[in-house]
Amino acid sequence: MTAGAPPPSPFIASLPKAELHLHLEGSVDPATLLELRKQHGRKGTRAEMEQLYRYKDFDGFLMAFKAVTEDLQTPQDYELITYHLIEKLKAENTLHAEVYISVGVNLWRRQDFAAVFEGIELGRQRGERDFGVSLLWIFDAVRQFLPEKAQQVAELAVRYKDRNVVGFGIGGDELKAAPELFRDVYAYAADNGLRLTAHAGETGAPGSIWGALNIRAERIGHGLTAWQDPELVDELSKRQVPVEVCLTSNLRTGVCSSISEHPVRNYFDQGVMVTLNTDDPAMFSTSLCQEYQLAQDTFGFTDEHLRELARNSFEASFLPPEKKLGFLNLFDAAAAK
Repeated sequence: MTAGAPPPSPFIASLPKAELHLHLEGSVDPATLLELRKQHGRKGTRAEMEQLYRYKDFDGFLMAFKAVTEDLQTPQDYELITYHLIEKLKAENTLHAEVYISVGVNLWRRQDFAAVFEGIELGRQRGERDFGVSLLWIFDAVRQFLPEKAQQVAELAVRYKDRNVVGFGIGGDELKAAPELFRDVYAYAADNGLRLTAHAGETGAPGSIWGALNIRAERIGHGLTAWQDPELVDELSKRQVPVEVCLTSNLRTGVCSSISEHPVRNYFDQGVMVTLNTDDPAMFSTSLCQEYQLAQDTFGFTDEHLRELARNSFEASFLPPEKKLGFLNLFDAAAAK
């Protein structure tokens, strides 16, 4: 939890949750980053690590994210951060998470991705065993690296599909590469059994969200600007396209100037399938329980509304039907108490 933030209500703390928009690398907190740097023989202090996570805008955030990934060098590093992430998920009563791995960055840095993924999977196996949290992976391509590089990420996702890799998506700077550029990559991923998501409408206009829908994205990451196009909001509602809302992230990156201006309640009231998420919890000093509390305190979501948002998070997951039904039955049983 953020220092000084009030603790979430007992209802929120006990509410079973899933998280669908969460970056592995963005879960690395300052203490873990300092630990990694010391292991690699690099000097640093806790204060310096915390300063790295202070930035003024979206470009500053991308630079901070890049700096964090530079300290992820060995399979053991990735095992450590994966295990720590699952430990934190358990503390939030998060039963299932679908986690982005920045494979596009791994390839750009010329890492041995096969070795990196072994470390990640080892961390997942240990974490699931110790904490009982379910994890699936989404391989994330960097859109400004353009379609050829994204295709390489999609091919890796297909290769590792039988090892808890469920989906493919694009992130990065929306303004530098429209979704339509990736139509063939998305078609390849879908044809090979991957589920599809896309960051859209975070820094880009509503047209970016339309573009994501047009290349068959099944979920929309952020969707912050959809409200600017009432027809788009109606389309999202009618088709029940899940929108992965990240309140604190949108504030910290400056794409939303104040919390009161966030459209989350507008979306919910118009029937959009909203889910709440942290995006990069360590880098934004938040947690999933804090996101639920923020939604309640700022927008007047009742406990019953929050229960609906939490159920949405399981409903919108990319889990196989039988596992999804198992989580929904568990959720409904808990909610009935």
